[in-house]
Amino acid sequence: MMSRLGIALRTTAVRLSALYLGLFVVCAIVLVIYVTALFSSISNHQTRLLVEEELEVLGSFYRRGGVSMLIGHVDRRSREPGASLYTIAGSDGTIIGGNVQSLQSGVLDREGWTERPFQYRRFYQPNGTPGHLALAEVIFLPNGMRLLVGRDLGEPTKFRALVRDSLTMALGIMVFGALLIWFVIGRRALQRIDRMSQATQKIMEGDLSQRLPMGGTRDEFDRLSESLNVMLGRIQKLDEGLRQVSDNIAHDLKTPLTRLRNRAEAALVDRQDTETFRNAMEEIIDESDQLIRTFNALLMISRVEAGSAVAEMNVLDLSMIARDAEELYEPVAEEAGVALSAGIEEDVKITGNRELIGQAISNLLDNAIKYAGDGNDAPDVIIGLEKGAGEIVLSVSDNGPGIPDAKRDDVVKRFYRLDDSRTKPGTGLGLSLVKAIMGMHGGRLELAGNPGNRGTGLNARMIFADR
Repeated sequence: MMSRLGIALRTTAVRLSALYLGLFVVCAIVLVIYVTALFSSISNHQTRLLVEEELEVLGSFYRRGGVSMLIGHVDRRSREPGASLYTIAGSDGTIIGGNVQSLQSGVLDREGWTERPFQYRRFYQPNGTPGHLALAEVIFLPNGMRLLVGRDLGEPTKFRALVRDSLTMALGIMVFGALLIWFVIGRRALQRIDRMSQATQKIMEGDLSQRLPMGGTRDEFDRLSESLNVMLGRIQKLDEGLRQVSDNIAHDLKTPLTRLRNRAEAALVDRQDTETFRNAMEEIIDESDQLIRTFNALLMISRVEAGSAVAEMNVLDLSMIARDAEELYEPVAEEAGVALSAGIEEDVKITGNRELIGQAISNLLDNAIKYAGDGNDAPDVIIGLEKGAGEIVLSVSDNGPGIPDAKRDDVVKRFYRLDDSRTKPGTGLGLSLVKAIMGMHGGRLELAGNPGNRGTGLNARMIFADR
């Protein structure tokens, strides 16, 4: 328990909570002191105003009738319910009139307002009971007698104590609630950190399918977990891609490497036949070139998927790039007996990498021309470009045999080739590279049937967001 509490106290959330709690307690205590002092000051000021009003009234009687009228009026007013404190004393301090039995020593020795509350005892107050507190003003009369007029502080003192006790109780409740909330928040934060640590431990042990837990509150923990989960998903994808590439290289490149070795061995055996030796060397060079192209394609896919393409992103005229690709592949299509046409909307701009976009379009055109003529008397390929609702679509359609619906997700995987296409040259990396390039540009690759050929053939669509 102590270790968990120590861990909780070391967390930033709990430390901030403790800091805010301490600041709140200090502010609350200052507030209690300030309110109590303010009420005391207001109460004392009000008491002094009332006493001054009383003195003005008594002063008018003194001026009209002297000491005798003053004493008579004080005696009369002191008997009224809720009367103020009245005391008339001789020059030696002996009380000779009023409603006060005794005063705290020294109160009548100084003329003026008593800055501090003093104690007094009323008539008929039982012995042994504590005295009352009051504030008063002392007036020295010309004949040496002394007049004291004051107000009892019992009610203001009780009210002030009530305010202080109420504020103190409220402060105690708020501090208890804050501590309870702090404990709950700290405990929840510690539990979430423990769950994150457990998931992280499994990830470090090699289980990349693990994800950091999310509480659904969209707080800073959830935002951090969401960002890390996206990163983990990308790492898992790259790791799976690396394993897939390794497996594909081990299986799919084994055959051409074996064939390359056999041809080299055959050339050494028949090296007396110059023509055979020359043909074997040419075939070895062709096989080597094909292997180099395969490795270059793999390297390009890895770099694109990692987002580390060398070239920068720029604003591109996609219409011009599509036109250039059409012109580049026109002789290739003509040689293969394929009719190549275009329907390209003008002045379509995107932000991207010209080299990679051109490579993707070339891969799609190369595939379309290669397969359009399979069992088709009038093969044709159409390259199109149009802007739609928030999208820019570059499509390459052919009227060849197409790709079955169940295989369209597989053909974009590295080295995957349909059975019918294994007799044709290629590495099975073209569509994988196109998919990776589109992912890098925030777009997607879609494969569907060719709507202009009654749903047969293939319609490969490169879809960009129209920003």
